[in-house]
Amino acid sequence: MPRLAGVDIPGEKITVVALQYIHGVGAKIAKDICEKAGLDPQARSKELTEDQLSKITSILDSEYVIEGQLRRQVQQNVARLKDIGSYRGLRHRRGLPVRGQRTKTNARTRKGPRKTVAGKKSVKEMR
Repeated sequence: MPRLAGVDIPGEKITVVALQYIHGVGAKIAKDICEKAGLDPQARSKELTEDQLSKITSILDSEYVIEGQLRRQVQQNVARLKDIGSYRGLRHRRGLPVRGQRTKTNARTRKGPRKTVAGKKSVKEMR
């Protein structure tokens, strides 16, 4: 199992797919990395030589924000929104959808499981 940027990438998968196991590397960036490093994107990642792995690592370090640094950056951006009191920051703070989605129905992923509120019981009139 090859190790890149502090992450074990699966050896049985093709290189383009294996690179996507690194946080911050998607399909487009993985394809670009293979192109810049001069690799065959369809080759299995276990077949990569140490030289090729070091080439990929240097490209990742110099050109992209990945893994812990990316997570920290995203966390700081959210904290900044909360601190300045922007609308998006308030939505983050309250755990509600941030990008304008409806909340009357749906939004269960952000809001969590339903919290049932007891309704007013109707009293039947006696005659």
